[in-house]
Amino acid sequence: MTVVKLSKGRDSSLLRRHPWIFSGAVASVEGEPAVGDTVAIADSSGKTLGFAAWSPASQIRARMWSFDPEAVIDAGFIRERLRRAIARRAGLLSDTRTACRLVYAEADGFPGLIVDRYGDYLSCQFLSAGAEFWRDAIIAALAEFSPCLGIYERSDVSVRKHEGLEQRQGLIHGQEPPELVQIQEQDRLFMVSIQQGHKTGYYLDQFDNRSLVQCLSADKTVLNCFSYTGGFGIAALNGGATHVTNVDSSGPALELAGQNLALNGFDTDQAELVQANVFEYLRELKSKNTLYDLIVLDPPKFAETKHQFKKAARAYKDIALQAAQLLSPGGTLVSFSCSGAIDPALFQKITADALLDAGREGRITHYLHQAEDHPVALPFPEALYLKGLVCVLD
Repeated sequence: MTVVKLSKGRDSSLLRRHPWIFSGAVASVEGEPAVGDTVAIADSSGKTLGFAAWSPASQIRARMWSFDPEAVIDAGFIRERLRRAIARRAGLLSDTRTACRLVYAEADGFPGLIVDRYGDYLSCQFLSAGAEFWRDAIIAALAEFSPCLGIYERSDVSVRKHEGLEQRQGLIHGQEPPELVQIQEQDRLFMVSIQQGHKTGYYLDQFDNRSLVQCLSADKTVLNCFSYTGGFGIAALNGGATHVTNVDSSGPALELAGQNLALNGFDTDQAELVQANVFEYLRELKSKNTLYDLIVLDPPKFAETKHQFKKAARAYKDIALQAAQLLSPGGTLVSFSCSGAIDPALFQKITADALLDAGREGRITHYLHQAEDHPVALPFPEALYLKGLVCVLD
């Protein structure tokens, strides 16, 4: 087996069981491993520290499979790793919750693999060279441990190019999912497009936060920004909101939001669908002196890398400032960031600065994060990407 030896002093993160090895930590490579091959990782003295998947095109040159120097990385290892990940979610799926994440990459010891269940179908992403290498074994194990009608691949994401992989999308097992798959989360129903939807089809990570917004919405007027297919809006209406305005720049997303509203028994008198640039629309509302009781800000990722965090911080501050000016006294701001480059402390500072510039004072009542089917492995804090705040304004 190929041995990748690390430079002296560059093994400290591995000893803490962080799974990434960056190119700068590699001192030498004994052999010529192919993309996705399993390699032994050794410290500068030659002591084996574990085994990893090799990715020569990426800055993350290797991703650890195991920190056990006696481990054997084969189809049986892959099968058992997936069995354990799926078993951890066994208590989450039920008659009233028919969608959840089954495999969450490094957090489940499977770098680069995402698997979500939507009713009778699985949707997955192979995002790393290692996951790609074991693709056939992964598909077979998924079909065994999470029986389904079909498995659909959504590896149509730009991150694959950093691994030297082409984008890919399509059916990989069983039957093609229908254009829309119905899922249920508690008393909320949604139609999901596995083939065309964001990520693997939907934002399962916001499950708990939609439930919280539902609890906060009784007798309130709600503005749901970056609404996508209306998840937070439907939660608010289920919670007794008097009216919800859903705003998104995507016409197809709003069209599906309309179907989801009807599916849950709501009509156009209770919910408005607005296709607009959120930044511009918030300013338009300010010019009209429009006020809301609760505003949800759930924007897309503004920072893909750490180099973009300043631009992202300005964007997060802008929308929070505009929203603060549209909240009635005692109103509630629910604001999120899914940018990994924006940590929770910075996000709180950005929100505080926005409220200060808006001339408002607020208090945090809830710190929010992704749902429990998106766990965070203790040595891998990068898995915590979603952060949010609930602020009540004076």
